[in-house]
Parts: sequence; structure tokens; C-alpha cells
Amino acid sequence: MNIKGKTILVTGASSGMGAGIAKAMAEAGGKLVLLGRRLDALQSVANEISRAGNEAHIYTVDLADAKAVINTASRIKSEFGVPDVIVNNAGSGKWRFVDETSPEEAVQMMTVPYFATFYVTRAFLPDMLKRNSGHIVNISSVGSRFVWPGATAYLAARWAVRGFTEALRADLYGTNIGVTLYESGVVESPYWDHNPGSRERVPKMGQLIPPLATEQVGKAVVRGVEGNKRLVVIPFMMRMTYWQHAVVPWLVQWLMTVTGYRRPR
Repeated sequence: MNIKGKTILVTGASSGMGAGIAKAMAEAGGKLVLLGRRLDALQSVANEISRAGNEAHIYTVDLADAKAVINTASRIKSEFGVPDVIVNNAGSGKWRFVDETSPEEAVQMMTVPYFATFYVTRAFLPDMLKRNSGHIVNISSVGSRFVWPGATAYLAARWAVRGFTEALRADLYGTNIGVTLYESGVVESPYWDHNPGSRERVPKMGQLIPPLATEQVGKAVVRGVEGNKRLVVIPFMMRMTYWQHAVVPWLVQWLMTVTGYRRPR
């Protein structure tokens, strides 16, 4: 799909990867619809896009609230039509062991990203099917392929996003609606500031792979949509890890486990 002139909806667009994706989509000629909870942060991203001569509109919404998502989707459809591309990027959650995680935190980590991805997709999918065109991008993590200690609920939610993506692609077989799953390693973003103690739990094996800038994420997602890619994985060294995992999954998983975070004694 050529991004130019298309309406692109990005969730979790107020900072980090979402802001990087939004800016890259705008640079490619897309008209942006930005969703998030923080009005001031969303406005800042929209202003930056506008100053570059591109179009961006903002909607504040709690994506954990199914009714709020439905209402916001109705507004967007009436004001701009059905988006051509949906990027489900919103996510949250600290890296913690099960016994460090409250039931409420576990529910929240599953709600965003997984249920938020489901709610947003469901709100627009019937109209995309009627039109028989569009593209859906779900942002996950390498943690949906292999796991490491000390991030249990976070990782489970990313597996849920991957499962939803694969099942959605099967649902849409034979249509002109593309589905892309994005996965990568560490991205330098405010996520780590908002979730103190998580960065330290990156496995030593993962630390060998250079961290990504949000601009790199954005450009990779644009390429994924334009090329109708099923899976986008960056950087190259992470793709190498995926290939290794495809051949000897037990070895990659063992390395992730033994080089992972250990409980303080």
C-alpha cells in the first residue's frame, strides 16, 4: 500500500514508538489520526507533524475502556472516514516476576496491549471489510517468540498480541486487508522511565543487540505496510536471532533464560 494520501490511525501515539511511527507515516505522506490518553503529549506530536507540513488530528481515549473506544471510533468515522491503516501500538507493563505482580497489574498488562488491540480492530474492521481494503499493524515484542525471567505478565500479553495477529490474518484470508506483526528488541523510549526497574532485566544475550531509536521503528513500520509484510523484525542482529530460533529454538531459549535476570539473594 502506498501511504501517501492515506488516513493512518496510530494508538499510543503520545510518545516513544507511537510518536516515532506517527512521524514516519506523516513523512511518507499519510494523514494521521493520533490516539492516546494524554492531551498535551498528543498535541505536541501533532504540532511537530503539522510544522513539517503534514496533517495530524488527535483524540484522547482510554483504550482499556471498550465503550470509549467504540465512541471514539464513531467520531473518527464521521469526521475522517474509516482509516486505511491502523497501527495498534499502545502497550504498558513493568517487567516483574509473578509474585511481584498484583492481580490488578496483571489484568492491566493484558488489557493494554491485547484487549486494546482487539477493541480498536473490532471497532473499524466491519467497515474495512465492506470497503475490502486496509492494513492493520500490531506492535508486539521479541518476547512473543522467546521469554526471559522476571517479566511474566508482560510477556504473556505480547504472546496474546501475536496470537491475535495470526488468527486475524487467517480470518482475513481472501480479502484485501493486510496484517503485519512488528517485533523488535530494546527501543530507546520513555517506556523505561515510566517502568523503573525493567531495563535491568533485559537478558545479557539481548544486550548484545544494539538498541533502536523510535525513528528506526517508524521507518520499519512504514516499509512493512508498503510492502505488505507479514512480519517486521529489526535490527538485523535480531533477525539473525530469529533465524537461529527457527533452527534450534531450545538453544536460543536456554540462552535467554540462563543470561536473564536473577532474583536478589
